[in-house]
Amino acid sequence: MPAKKTTKKAAAKKVAVKAPAAKKVPAKNTQVKVPPKKAAAKPAAKTSAKKAIAKPAARKAVPSLDAVAKAAYLNYRSRMERGLPGDHDSDWLEAERSLGK
Repeated sequence: MPAKKTTKKAAAKKVAVKAPAAKKVPAKNTQVKVPPKKAAAKPAAKTSAKKAIAKPAARKAVPSLDAVAKAAYLNYRSRMERGLPGDHDSDWLEAERSLGK
């Protein structure tokens, strides 16, 4: 039996060894995240719903009369030391304003 002639291509096929498969690398996310658009303000619709009951405002701490009187006295003393004009009513009102009444 005669020997088969092999061509270079056929010889290369026989000798060729497959290279190991490359590891798959996940593609990086190159998309830029865009924040969702806010809905356009809709005009207020007329409804027949009941109006919401307003909650009472938080009450401020009311200073006692003794605290206001003491602050008014200190205002009076300060005004007298500086020689400024005024009266006891303005001292009292300034004391109430400063204490947040």
